[in-house]
Amino acid sequence: MPPKPYHHGDLRQALIDATEEILTERGMEGFSMREAARRAGVSPAAPAHHFGDARGLLTAVATGAFLDLQEALRAANAQGGESKPLHAQGRAYIDFGLANPARFDLMWRCEALNRGDPAYLAASAGAFSLLHEAVTGLPVRPEQLCDDNKPGIDVRAVSAWSLVHGFTTLARQGNVDPHMPGLIDGVLAALAV
Repeated sequence: MPPKPYHHGDLRQALIDATEEILTERGMEGFSMREAARRAGVSPAAPAHHFGDARGLLTAVATGAFLDLQEALRAANAQGGESKPLHAQGRAYIDFGLANPARFDLMWRCEALNRGDPAYLAASAGAFSLLHEAVTGLPVRPEQLCDDNKPGIDVRAVSAWSLVHGFTTLARQGNVDPHMPGLIDGVLAALAV
């Protein structure tokens, strides 16, 4: 794909968009800041001015993915999930992961991300907090996720997250067919905690 010429505007977002394209086409193994810069139509040094290094750029992409996951979880609640918020959020989580495979995979690549980045931490904690609140009625603050002891994190929320994340990962890797009739509903039925 020929590079898109960059015109004055939002270079930061152009680099994020280029990175998402690369990840979708080639996965993490095919990503480089040089290629992101080329696709954004800027010099190879330009991404460093906005993100510092590759981890910074990938962290920005993962942050955006977590914000979009939050939006999907909230939308699930708003579209009738009040009676069964955990079931609605579980379905939204699975749907998000299957619809956004490259972004979903990146969100969990700890070695590639700056997990101490405040925006990333707030976005990832915000997504987990929605799930935690659906299970316990209590939100989670970002600083709770930084503490090694994870004070106030309910094991039921971690169990629910593990179930939907595990299923999504298995489906993403081709180990289960998410289109098999009744399979996702059966998995989500196990969320009755």
